This record gives sequence, structure tokens and C-alpha cells, in this order.
Amino acid sequence: METTGQIAVQADPLAVLSFFLYLLIIVAIGILSAKFSSSGLSEFFLAGRKLKQFVVALSAVVSGRSAWLLVGVTGMAFTIGAPAVWAVTGYITAEVFLFIFVGKRLRRYTSMMDNLTLPDFFESRFKDKSNILRTVSVTIILIFMVSYVAAQFEAGGKAFSTSFGVNNTSGILLTAAFVLIYTVLGGFLAVSLTDVIQAFFMITALLILPVVAIAHAGGWGEILSILQNFNPKFLNPFSYAAGGIIGFLGIGLGSPGNPHILVRYMSVADPKALRKSCVIGTVWNTLMAWGAVFIGLVGRAYYLTPEALPGADPENLFPFLARSHLHPLLLGIITASILAAIMSTADSQLLVASSGVVHDIYQKIIAKRKSLSQKRLVFLSRIVVLILVAAALIFGALAKEYVFWLVLFAWGGLGASFGPPLLLSLFWKKATKPGVISGLVSGTAVTIIWNQVAFLKNIIYELVPAFFISFFLTVFISLLTSPPKEAEEELASIAAKYKR
Repeated sequence: METTGQIAVQADPLAVLSFFLYLLIIVAIGILSAKFSSSGLSEFFLAGRKLKQFVVALSAVVSGRSAWLLVGVTGMAFTIGAPAVWAVTGYITAEVFLFIFVGKRLRRYTSMMDNLTLPDFFESRFKDKSNILRTVSVTIILIFMVSYVAAQFEAGGKAFSTSFGVNNTSGILLTAAFVLIYTVLGGFLAVSLTDVIQAFFMITALLILPVVAIAHAGGWGEILSILQNFNPKFLNPFSYAAGGIIGFLGIGLGSPGNPHILVRYMSVADPKALRKSCVIGTVWNTLMAWGAVFIGLVGRAYYLTPEALPGADPENLFPFLARSHLHPLLLGIITASILAAIMSTADSQLLVASSGVVHDIYQKIIAKRKSLSQKRLVFLSRIVVLILVAAALIFGALAKEYVFWLVLFAWGGLGASFGPPLLLSLFWKKATKPGVISGLVSGTAVTIIWNQVAFLKNIIYELVPAFFISFFLTVFISLLTSPPKEAEEELASIAAKYKR
């Protein structure tokens, strides 16, 4: 077995060729989708609510995984071993619930009220004419989405550097450029269609690499023997502290509050199809999670110390292990799979943030008395995407966190802020505007404070306390106030349709 790694990396022509063929396909989809996406905001941000169950299933899954799975989870499994399985168990379970229950009701309500965004939904649900809910929601989205996108670009820089020998800054800029091109051109339709292709790239890479690496090592028995000698606790999923396990499981609490996942359910053509989407999405989620954890375990058997990896960084494991064990053509696919994970999340987040600025703030508040053409609004949305990419690049240059932890911060902030208010708004008729505002604000505040206080951060992942505090305050303040009567009636109507 290897105990050291060759740190200097040179690009292989075949790997570069296969990688850029993938990029050409993605950009082509953006170009072909441009005409449809330019016709209006509904088409640009929701693909006209015409997506089929298979597209929604894979798009919802891969947009939620991002580089966090391929770069972050593999690196974490390399570092802590089998306990990494708890980090994937939570979100797989949560997203089954989302597909079956939340997605169906959210799709019906937002369609009936002609809502394009989550801020739209909150304003319609609570008859808020003051625009407070809309403004607070968009502000939270921008706070966390910029750091989320920045993390994706940073992961892209690592992938390019480790696979092709490109310096990290150039890799970040290349990643941002590719994401920008097809997102600006094709909007949500291009994003969703490319998600399907990216899902196949991701699952292929995550399943092939551990199998090949295990075979090259002489079989799974050999891997187990090395890891047992390295550290017997490394293979025990219960060897981690209880607070750590609860924190990892709590990652699933973020799924109900991340707008780039929720918008997938809003875009499906038939809400009833989400049950079939659930089956497809869960199988995909499980297989990809299995691959990521096993890559980390196998990688530790090959490289017993982080110093054996480029930059002594465990988050470089995935592309580095691929470079050592796969044919150059497959290495290009591996690198493409990392960029696929990045693009499938970053593009969605850019669209969500752009919709918040253009639709929720500009169209609905600043220019609400003006007559604005749909094509002009789409044009402005594209400009905002460009500005957000620039902001994410600047933030990424200043951030010092690893991809895994930077993504978890943004994921947790969105999950704690939007998750409890959204769930209660959909399923509890007594929820009120003041209650929802308190949930949104407290989820954001607790996430940021908890993350910045070392003592608290070491106890448990900030999403868990922030989520439950947000839930409690949403309920508590709602009980002290009264919801608009017409809002209760609308929710009852939705509930009745949901049961049929």
C-alpha cells in the first residue's frame, strides 16, 4: 500500500479531453434552453412548472449534495472514519419526508397563488402587504447563499488543481466561468436538465472509484486489515461522541429550509408524481452517500496521513485517489463529476438569490407600480447572477474555512431560518406573520452566534439548536398573535386538496 502521495500534478491530455467534452455538453444545453428561459420569470426561475418526475428527482438530489459530498464527506470520512455515515443518514431521511409530504403541498399552494419564490409564498400565505416578510427572507437568502456559492467555487479550485495541475486561483475562476455561462443562458430549465446529466456523472464516479481502488489493494479484506491496524475505532460508526453523532444527524434538518432544493418541488408538472420522484431520489441519494464514505475509508488505507495528500488537505482525496487508480479518460469523468456536483448546486443557488433580488425586491417592492416586460426582468436576473458570482469569488478569497464546514454553515443557516417557519406555515393554520418573522430572524441569529463561539460550536452543530429555537419561537409568538382569517381558509382549502 502507498503511504505517500506524489504531490506535483501534471495534466494528462486524455483526462483534459474527456473533461472538456463534458463541459461542451453542459454549455450546449444552456444555449439550447436560452430561448425558452428568456420568455418570462416563471420560465427562467421555475421552468414554467413543467418538469417531469425523473428530472425533479435527480435535480432535487444533486442540487442538495454539491461539492460537500464529493470533496467534503470523502475528506471527513478520511479523517474520522465510519462515523461519517451519520452525516449522510440525516439528509437522506429528511428528503424522503420532503418528497412525500412537504413538496406536494408546497407545489399546490405556490401554483394556486402564482408564487415563484419562497418570499412570494410567505407573503401570500400571511397576506403581508408591508413587504416585511419578503425583505427579511431575501436578506437571509443573500447572507447564506453567497458563502454557499463561494464554497462551491473553492471546491472547484481544488478539483482543477489536484486533477490537472492548474493553480487554485485559476481553478476557482474556471469553475465560476462555467457555472456563469450556462446559468445565465438557460435559467432553471438548463439547470434542471444538466442536473440529470450531472447526477449520472456523480454516481458513476462515486461507485467506480472505491471499487477499483479496493480491487487494486487486493480486496476489501486487505483494506480492513490496514484500517484495523491503523485504528480499530476507525471502522466503528459509534466511536464518535454522542454530540457529534446528533450533530451529523441534524444535518438533515437543513433540507426543509434550503430554497434551492424546495424550488424543485415547486417546478414539477404534476404534484402527485413526487411519490415516484421520492423512490428515484432516495436510491440515488443512498448510492452516492455509500460511495463517498467508502472513498474516505479506502483513501485512508492508501494514504495513512493527510501529509500524503496534496496540500496535506483531506478534501483533495477524491481527485487524488482517482488520479492514482483510474485511466486518464475516467479521471476526466471524475473531475467532471466534482464540477457537476458544484454546478448542480451553485447554479440553483445563484438563481434563488437572483430571483430574490429581481422578483422579490425590484419587481414587487421597488418597481411595483411600473409596467415591466418579462424579457427585461429576465435580462436583469442575468445581470444579478453575474454580480452574485463576483461577490462569491470575493467572499471565497477571504474565507479560510474548509469546503465541508463552509457549506455546513450556509446549509445550517438556511435550514434553521426557513425550515421551521415553512413547515409550520404549510401544516399549521395557527401560524402567524409575527411568528414566522421571529423564526426567520432567530434561526439566522443563533446560527451565526453559535458558529462564532468556539465553546458552543464544539458542543454540537449550530443547525440543531438554531432549528429548534426557530421552531419554538415561531410557535410561541404565533400563539400570542392571530392569523388573518382568509389565510386560515386558504390553508384549509389546500389541505383538503392535499388529502384527495
